[in-house]
Amino acid sequence: MGSRGTRTLILGGVRSGKSGHGESLLLDHPSVRYLATGPTTSSDAEWVARLAAHRARRDDRYTTVETIDVAAALRSDQTVTLLDDLGNWLAAQLDAVGGWGDAPVDLTSVRTEICSAIADFTGDLVIISPEVGLSVVPPTPAGRRFQDELGALNEAVAAVCDRVVLTVAGRVLELPASASAPTLAPAPAPAPTATVLTPTATDSTPTAPEKQTAAATTPAPTTGGQVDPTDAENFPPVEPPDIATAAAARARHLELTKPPGSLGRLEDIGVWLASCQGACPPKQLTAPSVVVFAGDHGVAQSGVSAFPSEVTAQMVANIASGGAAVNILARRAGASVRVVDMSVDADTAPDVSRYKVRRSSGDLRITDALTLAEAREALAAGRAIADELVDSGADLLMGGEMGIGNTTPATVLIGTLTRREPVEIVGRGTGIDDAGWIRKTAAIRDGMRRARRHVHDPLSLLAAVAGADLTALAGFLAQAAVRRTPVILDGMVVTAAAMVANELAPGATHWWLAGHRSVEPAHTVALEHLDLEPVLDLSMRLGEGSGALTALPIVASSVDILTSMATFADAGVSGSAAPDASTGGLNPDPATSDQVSTDGDTTETAAASSASTI
Repeated sequence: MGSRGTRTLILGGVRSGKSGHGESLLLDHPSVRYLATGPTTSSDAEWVARLAAHRARRDDRYTTVETIDVAAALRSDQTVTLLDDLGNWLAAQLDAVGGWGDAPVDLTSVRTEICSAIADFTGDLVIISPEVGLSVVPPTPAGRRFQDELGALNEAVAAVCDRVVLTVAGRVLELPASASAPTLAPAPAPAPTATVLTPTATDSTPTAPEKQTAAATTPAPTTGGQVDPTDAENFPPVEPPDIATAAAARARHLELTKPPGSLGRLEDIGVWLASCQGACPPKQLTAPSVVVFAGDHGVAQSGVSAFPSEVTAQMVANIASGGAAVNILARRAGASVRVVDMSVDADTAPDVSRYKVRRSSGDLRITDALTLAEAREALAAGRAIADELVDSGADLLMGGEMGIGNTTPATVLIGTLTRREPVEIVGRGTGIDDAGWIRKTAAIRDGMRRARRHVHDPLSLLAAVAGADLTALAGFLAQAAVRRTPVILDGMVVTAAAMVANELAPGATHWWLAGHRSVEPAHTVALEHLDLEPVLDLSMRLGEGSGALTALPIVASSVDILTSMATFADAGVSGSAAPDASTGGLNPDPATSDQVSTDGDTTETAAASSASTI
């Protein structure tokens, strides 16, 4: 499907402020079509005065169209529209069929037609409708009929809208995606032994039992995808990796047949993984897994990407079938791949869409990407996916992403949390030209303006600008830290989600390793904010988890060094791990050395050094 605007249904009682709120959602549009469904001339002086007050609120950006044939008006023109209101429209339909008496009427066809037109509308659309339960309805046959028909109409229209809000006394309340969403039961815990696919052996594929790790796409569990979103944003305290184990790993490096520190970051990575596992030497990774969170973004309609939104669904299918870069890199690194549709603007396979929250997100320039209820649902999904993998034996996790336009919300998150200006951090994403860069910068500016008021509330921030895919990523990364499972971060989009995850679960960053540095300027800013140094800098900007997977063999090598490299004693090499400038770092005579790698001072120094890096 192509990009489309946000369809918002605003419900409220008489004088609740629903029309004013609807107009406020469209303030940034240079022109708005106003579909008026009520009569503009009347002998009722009060009604005429109310219409005049409404018109006075609307400036010259509005073009008023008076019509009862709303479906035809929506199909004939896809420009930004305010429809006010469905109550008058329904009254006109009842008038047309003489439906105010006792005789039965059937408005199914006209209700279906207007809902179909709303569903097909591609521009931003705000619909105003009375919530009949909040106003006085005469206990007459006509009153009861209007009440019943309006209730059915509101329910049908809500089903085809992206967002539904309720206004009461001028206050706005976001309504969940469905009435049952807040009370869903938690998903059953998966079996402790998950099915993992092993690649077919080739000349380049290791076949030893310890190397037969998951290297193809792992099917999602077939149990229900419902999760309980209640308090999904509340995480328990994150325990840090084990400092004593880090000290032991650093001390072991001093015993290996090399000058101390001569393997640079490779040594630090091994120490980090040992501390995460609480084991020295660390265990080699046997079940690393990458999850690609997919979703479309309403902001893509403004031309911030070089590719159309249809590519998201196409790439999700490509990943699921094993043909994407993430699959190729995973096969080489010995990792499993799972793709999850959180908000793709298309239908995807049931096993992929198990946790789907909605189709696309709201356009962050002018409206919230998600409701708070949807944000909680996405967070809960990310947490559940992390739990499933850890419970199934995954010993290292990686997050990936797929979604046209997703670098825009990611940049908004980074700019908001680091207080940077949009022009400092906006990048080329999928390879946009100069005009696209200008459009993207403007979108990020508008998104940051809306996001700033949420900077101290991670859940509200995610709902305002992130989308379901980035929100689920944040839940996934935070829950991995809660479950004491190491993570390799991918590029800019994943790191943006990680910034919010660390706000949700402070200290989570100690469980993460930055796989690479993207060419996106916002990525460097985000890494600095999290105090993470990337393993690789290969000018990559693909996403999908490709950077994390490229770094995975280096992490595995850091384990091999600590587990398989000979010590001075094992190799019978005369020397010490203590540095000596005159001999290039190896002291040829430990008997005459004042520094021996096994003395107490050196061990304490190693422990202190480990503590400072965790």
